[in-house]
Formats: sequence, structure tokens, C-alpha cells
Amino acid sequence: MTEENKMGTMPIGRLMLTMSWPAMLSMLIQALYNVVDSIFVAMISESALTAVTLIFPIQMLLISVAIGTGVGVNSLIARRLGAKRLEEADLAASHGFRIAFINWIVFAVFGMLFSHTYMAAYSNSPYIVENGALYLMIITFFSLFVFIQVNTEKVLQATGNMLMPMLCSLSGAIINIVFDPLLIFGIGIFPEMGVVGAAVATIFGQFVSMCFGLTLLFKHKHQVTVKIKGFKFNWETVKDIYNVAFPAMLMQSIGSVMLFCINGILSFSQTAVAVLGSYFRLQSFIFMPVFGLNQGAMPIMGYNFGARNKERLMKAYKVGIMIAMAIMSIGTIIFLAFPVQLLKLFSASDYMLEIGVPALRIICLCFIPAAFGILTSTIFQATGHGILSMWQALIRQLIGIVPLVWVLIKIGGLSLVWWAWPLAEILGIIYSVIFVKRLYKNEIEPLG
Repeated sequence: MTEENKMGTMPIGRLMLTMSWPAMLSMLIQALYNVVDSIFVAMISESALTAVTLIFPIQMLLISVAIGTGVGVNSLIARRLGAKRLEEADLAASHGFRIAFINWIVFAVFGMLFSHTYMAAYSNSPYIVENGALYLMIITFFSLFVFIQVNTEKVLQATGNMLMPMLCSLSGAIINIVFDPLLIFGIGIFPEMGVVGAAVATIFGQFVSMCFGLTLLFKHKHQVTVKIKGFKFNWETVKDIYNVAFPAMLMQSIGSVMLFCINGILSFSQTAVAVLGSYFRLQSFIFMPVFGLNQGAMPIMGYNFGARNKERLMKAYKVGIMIAMAIMSIGTIIFLAFPVQLLKLFSASDYMLEIGVPALRIICLCFIPAAFGILTSTIFQATGHGILSMWQALIRQLIGIVPLVWVLIKIGGLSLVWWAWPLAEILGIIYSVIFVKRLYKNEIEPLG
């Protein structure tokens, strides 16, 4: 007799918390070591922080490709498990690792050939260009570690196992946080490497996470099996993965494109770029737990969509929105009340505080509407409609923000720029409401 999957039987509220808290904690830890990275780099100089900020869009793009591919694999595995098509679930998991290797090759080639060109396009400072290019080469050339790590975590999450992926991320985050100051400042037996030390610490942490994740995946029994020998590419499976993965990658990478554009618009002020970089690291403390909730909610929604259980699917969606809004409300209060203290974590100068304090207070107004957008994107992905998620993200993070930034800076300078974020979320809400209603009417309501 086949054992019932908890995603089809456990009460939704308890199931959501059970599956989400490990991913939420894992993502919070990821946010912590990104911020710690920047805090230590900012201690070197504002120029060092600017260099890391200019690299951040490439890092986001790399992670976007890793996570987007993982989302496609995760969604396909969850839907196949829900439909009891176990061999196809195995096939999806096996393809994910081969795709991760291909993704790595693309970024490694870019890093080795174009790092200096990229940095020189954004800065005339020899210090920023030289250190940024070295940092970029390191994180792209060794990106295989993070591609495999993320894919491993998504495979485990698709089966309902959220604790092991959390432990995987936790191990790498701890290593990164510990080695950051040792390698940046040259403490004890370690050499003083400055900005480059932050990159080396990041790669070392990703390597540890990858090794731990692979051990968990192959040394324990799971509902899916990854084939090492006798594997052949099945292009239908690749197509099924990328039906969700490609829009998810585009959706994830939209933030990178947005930062490319806005860094260019703000390039007249090194301090404004540093403020933007600080904001994106600070807001990750609020958004990352919601993305962790997203990771817990998606397999539940995908499984119950595959099992044709309308009630559990919609309850998971509604409970997810309530939890996300609660998290975002707390974040909004923190950003409104403590902007000075938050910016001083990055050794902010008086001028950086002058620009950054109103910036944080304005941008945080987008947090609560973003909660609705993120969970609506989750139900789009879980039901196999990655394109709907992609367009939602385009509206929220690119089509809305970048033109608004350009217009607002022309009208009122830096003081108005930050309103682009909450205004873009309003556009995202309109889109999300229209298409989630259409999805419900056409595909969810007929499930019975």
C-alpha cells in the first residue's frame, strides 16, 4: 500500500508552517550572510561597498538562473508526485542536475572574458573596477557549486522535505559568515584579501552547502531518485521543466535587469548607488522569509493541483497570503522606525544618511502589496503557468519601476526616485487580481 503524502492529508495551516519554516529560516540566513558580507566590505571604504553593489546584479542574475531552473524542476516533480507518475518525477530530478552543469558553463565563460569590461562600464575608479572584476571572476567561475546546491534543495523540497534543504543552506551560510572577516581583514593565519576575500568566503560556503546537499540526497531514501548512470536526455521533460523554469528565471532575473538600469541612472552619485545596494541587502531580511514561505507553499499547491483537490489548493493560497502580509507588516514598521540604525550597519556617512533615510521610509511602503504579488506568483507557478508569473514580475520590477525612476528623477531628483517602488506594486496588484481570477475560473474551479 502506497504511503499517503502529507501534502494531500495534513491540515493546511500546520502543513504550511511545517514545510515553510525551514525554508524561511534558510532564506533568512542567506540574507544574513549577504548583509554581513556588505557590512564587512563597507568597513574597508564606501568605494568597496560600491564595487560590491555594482556586482550585485550579476550575482542576482546567477542566482536567478539557479533558482528559476530549480523552480521548474520542483514544480514538475511535485505535480508528477501528486498525479502518482513516479518515474516521470525521477526523470525531472535527473534532468535538473545536467541543466545545472550547462548553466555553470555559461556564467564561467562570461566571468573569465567580460568581468573587467562590465565593471569599466559603470565606474571610472581603478579601485572599483579592479576589485569588482576580480570578485566577479571568482563568483562566476566557481558558480557550479551554487547551481548544484540550489537544484539539490529544490529536488528535496518537491518531495515535502524542507528540513534537509535548510540544513544544507545553513552549513554554507555559517561558513561564509565565519570566513568573511578572516579573509577580508587577514585575521590570524589568513591573508588580508579585502573585497576579494568576501568572494572567496562566499564560494567556500557554497562548496560546503553543495557537498552537504549531495550527501543528504544520495545517502538517504527519498520519493525521487536521481539517475547517474544510464541517463538519456528526454526533450519532452526538458520542455516541461522550462515551461515553468524559463519564465521563473526571467522573473527572478528581472530584479537584476532592474538594478542594471537603475545603477546606470544613478551612476552620477556613488553614494546613491551605495544607498540602493544597502537597501537591497536590508530588504532581503524581509523578503527572504516570504520567499521561503513561497518555497513551502509551492509544493503544496502543485501537489494538490495535480491531485485535483481544489479546496486544499485555494486554502494554501489564502493562508500563504496571510502569513506573507504579517511578515511584510513587521518589515514595514522596522524600516519606518529605524532607518538610521539600519544604514549605520554599512558605516553610512552623513550624506549617505541624508539620502538613505527618506529612501528606506518610502520604498518600504511596497512591502505589504508585494506579499500579495509573491503568493499570487506562487499559485501561477504551482499550476504550471510560469508565463503569468513572468509578466507579473515584469510589471512589478521592471516595466513599472525603471520608467518611473527615470521620470521621477527628471521631475524631482533623488527625493522622488524612491516612490517608483510602491507605485509599481500598485500596477502589480491590478495585474495579479485580474489573472488569478481568470486562473480560478478556467482551471481551478472545474477541479471539483
